[in-house]
Amino acid sequence: MLDEDAMDQPVKPTTLARRATSYDVARKAGVSQSAVSRCFAPGGSIAPATRKRIEKVAAELGYRPNALAQGLISGRTNMVAVLISSLTNLYYPEVLEELTRRLTERDTRVLLFSLRAEGEVDEVLDQVWRHSLDGVISAARLSDAQIQLFEDHRVPLVLYNRVPAKARAASVCCDSAAGEVELVERLLAAGHRDFGIIAGPEDSYVGEERRRAALDRLAAAGFNDVPVVRGDFSYSGGREGLRQLMAGGISLNAVICGNDQMAIGAIDCAREAFKLKIPDDLSIVGFDGTAPASWSSYRVTSIRQPVRRMTEAAVSMLIERIENENTSAERRLFAGEFVRGASARLA
Repeated sequence: MLDEDAMDQPVKPTTLARRATSYDVARKAGVSQSAVSRCFAPGGSIAPATRKRIEKVAAELGYRPNALAQGLISGRTNMVAVLISSLTNLYYPEVLEELTRRLTERDTRVLLFSLRAEGEVDEVLDQVWRHSLDGVISAARLSDAQIQLFEDHRVPLVLYNRVPAKARAASVCCDSAAGEVELVERLLAAGHRDFGIIAGPEDSYVGEERRRAALDRLAAAGFNDVPVVRGDFSYSGGREGLRQLMAGGISLNAVICGNDQMAIGAIDCAREAFKLKIPDDLSIVGFDGTAPASWSSYRVTSIRQPVRRMTEAAVSMLIERIENENTSAERRLFAGEFVRGASARLA
């Protein structure tokens, strides 16, 4: 029922103005609507003078291109998904920041799917297929069958720090095995003989690659019974990992950690719980070259991954495959950089 008192109130004129459309811009600029669309589409072909006139009118009218409408015209959504395992390697916030920045520079939005562990990929992929995506960069392990699903759905895919077992897929990797071997060789050259390893989770591709490389190089040097404990790539995982190694009653003078975060945790545990001097009593090395690892309290001896170069390559490779679905699979391998640090006694 209508309120009669309300009906007697004077009607206030609305202050909301209609949003300008591409047709409004086209009409005032004296061009076609398709010319306006090309003007604001990435890589759109249009004469410089026409572009300047359209941009001037658009600014006067307060026009902003509609991303959804542009996607309907171009057949692309300008949206890319990034799959990252939050617990498998905690340096990935740096990777995500670089990926997001580089994709944004290309007028592409990022849809983030964060996994607690790499074993959750199937659940995440069910969500991925519900979105209209131009492509996916995956920093989580995918099986050959899961990689095949991307081809079935015609969604371009680039693997970050992952290599497919048999399936064909583009990938960008740091040579973790070579980096781990370099760390072990430097420790051996400095006279270390009692080793322990704090490895990452079993379902981490990168963690397993580093663990195997370290064990293989140590075995080649005659050290076959090296104790291995597992962590989750976190600070607490490093602390607990060192406690487990020391609880075994074995003599240690070098600990190889699967990443920098665990190395930092192990350093604090060695100092606080066992009153050890780093590196005089115990050498500890990490991997990744993260920002916290360079803090003066730690200065972790490590291998720094070339994150900027790797993310730039991953984005470039994905864009190539979005623009040409017939682009062949390729693998780009990047060498890590040794960081001497102060957490290990080296020659």
